Amino acid sequence: MDKTKRLANGIEMPRLGLGVWRVEETDATNSVKWAIENGYHLIDTAAIYKNETGVGKGIAQSGIKRENLFVTTKLWNADQGYETAHQAFNDSLERLGLDYVDLYLIHWPVEGKFNDSWRAMEEIYASGRAKAIGVSNFHQHHIEELMTTAKIKPMVDQIELHPTLTQENLREYLAKEGIAVEAWSPLGQGKILQNPTLTEIGKKHKKSAAQVIIRWHLQSDIIVIPKSVHEERIKENFDVFDFELSEDEMKQIDHLNINERLGADPDNFNF
Repeated sequence: MDKTKRLANGIEMPRLGLGVWRVEETDATNSVKWAIENGYHLIDTAAIYKNETGVGKGIAQSGIKRENLFVTTKLWNADQGYETAHQAFNDSLERLGLDYVDLYLIHWPVEGKFNDSWRAMEEIYASGRAKAIGVSNFHQHHIEELMTTAKIKPMVDQIELHPTLTQENLREYLAKEGIAVEAWSPLGQGKILQNPTLTEIGKKHKKSAAQVIIRWHLQSDIIVIPKSVHEERIKENFDVFDFELSEDEMKQIDHLNINERLGADPDNFNF
């Protein structure tokens, strides 16, 4: 399997990376460093995670060349709007200690603000300080509303996605629009790791349920960013390129869907 996905603007984005949601600043530094040492090139953070400084330190300590990394951060809800988005982006770059990010996302679709935020992001993209721009937690109707004023279509939509929330209709729409799908909470926040279907498939391949889930994402053309603060788990999560799930196994995992959200619904959030 190709380890990168080509975005609509031609940028190659790694298909598997490290997420650092709910990771403390100091833990983020170690997690990022370990991930890079074990072959990861995609690191996903956000302003609201309050760990961009730690992520930046991990990148600096890894010694890897900047051009070999793909760093994502996100615009938080309170910072949405045209001028505030510009300022928030500058602040994120400063905390990360970077000259540019590879992907900048609007974190949630704040009504009445995300179109203005996007105008700022298009300018940031034009400046070269974000190599790609996209959205997170946007339903189809949010993207359609965005496109009433946007000049550039989002390149990525990062959404909650795991075997019990497969979001097939949204994925179909995004594929048709040429927007890459990226999954947050891809392991269902650990709640599905004991699922018998997943553990049985894992036994066949001598892999853990987590590795099976990550592989399912990859074979479904979904970019995936599992989180861990443990070096062994970080290593294990990346060890998924040496086996393949059969068509039948993929269908078995697809059938685990029960439309179960673990996070807020993008149509109904208050933060």
